[in-house]
Amino acid sequence: MLERINETTEFLKAKGIINPDAGIVLGTGLGGLTEKIENRIEIDYKDIPNFPVSTVEGHDGKLIFGDFGSKKIVAMKGRFHYYEGYGPGQIALPVRVLKYLGIKCLFLSNAAGGLNPSFRIGDIMIITDHINLLPNPLIGQNDDRIGPRFPDMSEVYNRDLIDKALLIAQKHNIRIHKGIYLSTSGPTFETPSEYRYFRVIGADAVGMSTTPEVIIAHHMKMPCFAVSIITDLGVEGKIEYTTHESVQYHAARTESLMTTIMTEMISSL
Repeated sequence: MLERINETTEFLKAKGIINPDAGIVLGTGLGGLTEKIENRIEIDYKDIPNFPVSTVEGHDGKLIFGDFGSKKIVAMKGRFHYYEGYGPGQIALPVRVLKYLGIKCLFLSNAAGGLNPSFRIGDIMIITDHINLLPNPLIGQNDDRIGPRFPDMSEVYNRDLIDKALLIAQKHNIRIHKGIYLSTSGPTFETPSEYRYFRVIGADAVGMSTTPEVIIAHHMKMPCFAVSIITDLGVEGKIEYTTHESVQYHAARTESLMTTIMTEMISSL
């Protein structure tokens, strides 16, 4: 595993991706944040050794490096999912490469269904904890040079970063929540009974991503901050017909608010 990570890392360094301050993984309909990156280097995933290729509409499949405010970032415009047929090793490698490129923090976003009755479409939820119903990406042989066999998960989402985001949202009068994110494999959206079950076991939002990347980052002791944009509601009486296109639409409408929060957070690193 480490050999493939090093091969990919050296390839990207040779392309000019050197000493990024932070990494960002952007979810469905949320790739517009990358338009704020200046002096950019763009590389298609298909041209990066060992990288999977994003197959989902709304995930462009590009690695973008450049200036973001006063910092340098490397952004994944598009991520990888189990429902695309990728295994744990393929999903893990890009996040591990970001770490080996030198990022200090990992920021993640996703589009999610809201389970909390107080949520509205277009709300932003800061993830404070998660329930992972996907295969654990650490299953298999462990490389102790990368991280421990049994990582502690008592604080997966960095509390200092969460507090900082709340202050930024307050300053800009951005409606925001804190909550627990639950991940399923997809690609089906949830049934009403599944929505009820996920709410009963403690989830505030549900999606098809993010937890594998966070587990991998935490395995390498990398601080994480993640947000969900609520693009549909899984609350009894408010459930409507959901499509991938409607998820993209609602995610894009709220993206500018998420970008404000991310920009100020990264500038303060």
